[in-house]
Amino acid sequence: MRQAGCLIPLFSIRSASGWGLGEIPDIVPFARWAAQAGFSVVQLLPTHECSRGQSSPYAALSAFALDPVYAGLDALPDFLTAGGREALSPAEQEELSALRAVPAVPWPRVRALKARALDLAFRSFLQHEWKRRTPRACELEAFQHEHAGWLEPYALFVALHDDRYRGRPWMEWDAPLRERDERALAAARAELSERILFHGWLQWQLDLQWHAARREANAAGVELMGDLPFMVATDSADVWSRPFDFRLDARVGVPPDAFSETGQDWGLPVYRWDAMAENGFAWMTARARRSGELYGLYRVDHVVGLYRTYYLPNDGGPAAFTPSAEPAQIANGEKMLSIFAHEGRVIAEDLGTVPDFVRTSLTRSGVPGYRILRWEREWKKAGLPFKDPSAWPALSVGTTGTHDTDSVADWYDGMAEEERRALLALPALGQLRARGPHRFDAPVRDLLLDLVYRSGSDLVLLPFQDAFGARERVNVPGTVTDANWSYRMPLEVTALAADRGAADRLRDLAARSRRRGG
Repeated sequence: MRQAGCLIPLFSIRSASGWGLGEIPDIVPFARWAAQAGFSVVQLLPTHECSRGQSSPYAALSAFALDPVYAGLDALPDFLTAGGREALSPAEQEELSALRAVPAVPWPRVRALKARALDLAFRSFLQHEWKRRTPRACELEAFQHEHAGWLEPYALFVALHDDRYRGRPWMEWDAPLRERDERALAAARAELSERILFHGWLQWQLDLQWHAARREANAAGVELMGDLPFMVATDSADVWSRPFDFRLDARVGVPPDAFSETGQDWGLPVYRWDAMAENGFAWMTARARRSGELYGLYRVDHVVGLYRTYYLPNDGGPAAFTPSAEPAQIANGEKMLSIFAHEGRVIAEDLGTVPDFVRTSLTRSGVPGYRILRWEREWKKAGLPFKDPSAWPALSVGTTGTHDTDSVADWYDGMAEEERRALLALPALGQLRARGPHRFDAPVRDLLLDLVYRSGSDLVLLPFQDAFGARERVNVPGTVTDANWSYRMPLEVTALAADRGAADRLRDLAARSRRRGG
């Protein structure tokens, strides 16, 4: 089945009632627009709760919990019972008005205001539901029981992390709690019971909003696609509660390649594949199950790391791979893929330096990898000709870029003359070759999008900006600035839906390339 999809971070969706970033209920109007534009998939970046002080979704505080910042306050029953926006102070209401118009997501301001509103909502729940043992109180208890495997350690961790230790990482906690002494944990649960309940209530409400949004997106003919990060942060509920699954004496990275002579050090913990195998890969299986609860298909980040994880010892010793031998690497990667594929359609992020045996294994496992137009070239041939997208395999994801690349507009304008000649030599770009433009414009955009839509890939995923020929970026790898992870759509989703011309243009691309629309 040939499909087209659109990639947008949830925080980027702009609505008239938003609190400075996209919220879970905003998925619905965006999905309806996507269906009008011929998309049957909407891919979101990870929505897990970020580490404190971070805006990147790829180093999360939890592999399971949704980020409270995405709660739709105006759709939260307990917030409305508490008085809604009118319950906010005049200064907070003024801040909310200001946040609606900000051009980029101001994470600290949004989190601070939402924390205040969520506290008001929870106080209302305690008074009107929990203490009266109402049916909604029983629903929360049922949710806590169903998700106890991850929710109990997560809620206790966040209560300790934020309330007892005021944000200090768990590695600096008092030894009994750092090392999870049972008596210390029991005493902490009793002391922090209300805060633990708060975090359980909040995840319950986020989960309800998510499933309601997913149902409505599905009803519009659109499936939600998620993104499973390779790793969580060291200072996370998962590493604290399951230290036996991780090495903390080394950090995950990537080896030197054509883009970096020294490689990269991500500063994240390293999987202990041997220990995970002994416990039946329980944590990975639980992650896959949670992804299947939230999404119909999902991208597995840095899939090569599931085959062989590159790590740098903290003591300065030589970097190495785990597992170390290729047969064990293949077995490990295919085991992980089988676990993930059991819970939904899996897409492999196989970009960067990836050994041939990994891509052979992905094909054998029936898992598609990526084909990004700018990088699909014959790198060993004279002139570095581009591979014809019509010959891209059906088992692949065709695209113009990712959340980490610059826009297709900036790529085209920044090409060296040799690269442009190689691109325009593609048979399908004869019209563009004859016109010979050196600057990106709407006709260039449409011809490049048509090229990717007509590719052999069964799934095409367009970054939202590339669908319009816009130039804003989501992230610039290797940099840490407020501009990263803060992109917002320039117009509200209602205005987007009203622009029938753009939707019709994109839907025509899907129809001409025989891709099923929403």
